[in-house]
Amino acid sequence: MKEKIILIKNAHIVNEGAVFCGDILIEGEFIKEISSSISAKSSDVHVVDAEGKYVLPGVIDDQVHFREPGLTHKATIETESRAAVAGGITSFIEMPNTIPQATTIEKLEDKFEIAAKTSYANYSFMFGGTNDNLEEILKVDANKVAGLKLFLGSSTGNMLVDDPIVLEKIFASTNLLISVHCEDETTIKANLETYIAKYGEDIPIKCHPEIRSEEACYLSSSKAIKLAEKTGARLHVFHLSTGKETKLFSNKTPLKDKKITAEVCIHHLWFSDEDYDTKGTLIKWNPAVKSKKDRDQLWEALLDDRIDVIASDHAPHTLEEKRNVYTKAPSGGPLVQHALSAMLEMCHKEKISIEKVVEKMCHNPAILFQIEKRGFIKEGYYADLVLVDYNNPYTVKKDNVLYKCGWSPFEGTTFKSRITHTFVNGNLVFENSKFHNFKSAKRLTFNR
Repeated sequence: MKEKIILIKNAHIVNEGAVFCGDILIEGEFIKEISSSISAKSSDVHVVDAEGKYVLPGVIDDQVHFREPGLTHKATIETESRAAVAGGITSFIEMPNTIPQATTIEKLEDKFEIAAKTSYANYSFMFGGTNDNLEEILKVDANKVAGLKLFLGSSTGNMLVDDPIVLEKIFASTNLLISVHCEDETTIKANLETYIAKYGEDIPIKCHPEIRSEEACYLSSSKAIKLAEKTGARLHVFHLSTGKETKLFSNKTPLKDKKITAEVCIHHLWFSDEDYDTKGTLIKWNPAVKSKKDRDQLWEALLDDRIDVIASDHAPHTLEEKRNVYTKAPSGGPLVQHALSAMLEMCHKEKISIEKVVEKMCHNPAILFQIEKRGFIKEGYYADLVLVDYNNPYTVKKDNVLYKCGWSPFEGTTFKSRITHTFVNGNLVFENSKFHNFKSAKRLTFNR
């Protein structure tokens, strides 16, 4: 079968800190050529005119919860990867706290099988650590799996690793990249008891950042970092939410050589505790959205490279679940469809450059996880590409939300930029709000 050839013409290509005008030739799954001008050599070439548009590498989201298996009333790998592709995310790394949890090789491979059949975006999964599965952790092949996920504060699911002896053993024994959710469980439990004594179950949502407090985050993050320094483990701290934590990280070393790295999520860069009055439990996340000062300090650390990656922590729940009283409303919300749009909006507001957005959402996840041939616009790399119409506004509404849960914390928000085309492995999967009826996703591979 002849490989299909696609030629993207007249694009503003954003790659490795520069924006330049040029053409991109795609043959089969790969980028064949990048040049200031490429001519279509035959009538078989499908030409996409990108006049006036940016072309970015496909976003790699290093932290999503797609809820399959076991929680498919909220989401599936198919529904959420479809929403991700519409939002310019071409690869994702999904978390282990599904039902059953991905804490054995067998259960992990079950998830890979589902994704192979149903995913619109390239995929990998984290293996889940528990207090009693060290033997399984040691069997995981680092070249086939994104990494190890440890919950050092309980969140969705029951995967809390709270035995300090086990934790040190895991850190000392594995060569997997260890990603951690850091909140101190003892602190949170004590805070929650205090607020339940005062309010009962229906605690005002604005108390969430006081219950899941700065101290709970900092205690846990600082302990994990000390343990990584002691054992030499490769540590990646997920979803920083406080200014205090940013001081734990350094920008003195190039990312490829860093042993301790950090991520920030869209919601901690966009919302603050002032939004609880209008958004309520729809912006209830763990860790909590905190103060404007925290948000400002997260931005500062992101821009000076103490924070390495921007992710979504996409974690959908049904509206019915979210509308429960505080103690019963689950934490998390859907974000993959609007994550890139939200960051491009920050470009319009001159908070960040488009080159820096690409660095933090495309290049750096590829470097950090050592993903093969993705995250950059380079000859010989997979053609995971996103076309952005920078000045074509749209408003997020119920009827254009693609998540299975059917809602977004951004409803009512108008974004100035619109994702018009998404290519996955050289295939045009999403074009002008419509999906082409084929899936071309692949399992991510790692060069470790």
